[in-house]
Amino acid sequence: MKPTLLVLAAGMGSRYGSLKQLDGVGPNGETIIDYSIYDAVKAGFGKVVYIVREYFKADFEKHVKNRYQNVKCNDGSPLQFEFVTQELDKIPSEFSLNPNREKPWGTAHAVLMAKDVIKEPFAVINGDDFYGRESFKILADWLIAHESKSGEYSIIGFELDKTLSESGGVSRGICFYGENGELTGIAEHLNIAKEADGKVYGDNSSNGEQHIELNEKSLCSMNMWGFTPDYFEKSEAIFSDFLKENINEPKKEFYIPFAIDKIIHSNQGKCEVLASPSRWFGVTYKEDRPFVVEKFKKLSEDGIYPNPLY
Repeated sequence: MKPTLLVLAAGMGSRYGSLKQLDGVGPNGETIIDYSIYDAVKAGFGKVVYIVREYFKADFEKHVKNRYQNVKCNDGSPLQFEFVTQELDKIPSEFSLNPNREKPWGTAHAVLMAKDVIKEPFAVINGDDFYGRESFKILADWLIAHESKSGEYSIIGFELDKTLSESGGVSRGICFYGENGELTGIAEHLNIAKEADGKVYGDNSSNGEQHIELNEKSLCSMNMWGFTPDYFEKSEAIFSDFLKENINEPKKEFYIPFAIDKIIHSNQGKCEVLASPSRWFGVTYKEDRPFVVEKFKKLSEDGIYPNPLY
């Protein structure tokens, strides 16, 4: 069994100013997604499912055909691809879309769009984040080991100080878990940055505490998850309950941590926190681009990745 990689690429990139998922940041115009695909294939994944918007689906398909047409999995078979769209009106038929809604329904809704094309354990990642090859290997091994399981999920946790930005404060969900490594909750923190005293500070959005010192080695979520396919049925039911309360709220979104929290606390499943040694980086604003370009240039020069990548 080869697990599937689900790439969340439906973000419109409004803050970035262009379609950042197709922005070439590698030495030969490689995108961040290209590097994720490379690492995933090396780790043992066999299929990639993209969640996109209809208005740029054609551009994505063209990119994939040009870039990955000769990519082989570890067993020599060709890498498989699927494209699924996330749109505002893709909600259960008993609900009517609020005409004032402009934004998609969030990451957990995006994952649900793939329920008809994924029947095996799968990983979820953001299309504009670099996670590192160790992260993909850890998650692939976990997914393969849980092929016949249900109600068992996982999240890759990154050390907080390996996710910070030199450009300013960031928001991160810090993971809380027991001695058995099972996730008990994720607390969102805002304005996280390392300050002049060398310590990391941030604001806890859940209890309102501001400028509190944080453990720089705390594991935080960068939206890299592992699921067995029964997750679709559970999250679909949670989404219906979410819509009953929020169908007329034009900005409310259905996020993966929300769905996982509901599953955990209703005893429908558990989520294991898997620590990664990798350093995360990504592009949020155009100002981040030079840093990312330099990182990939260095990774290529050091021989971590081939040049060109494909």
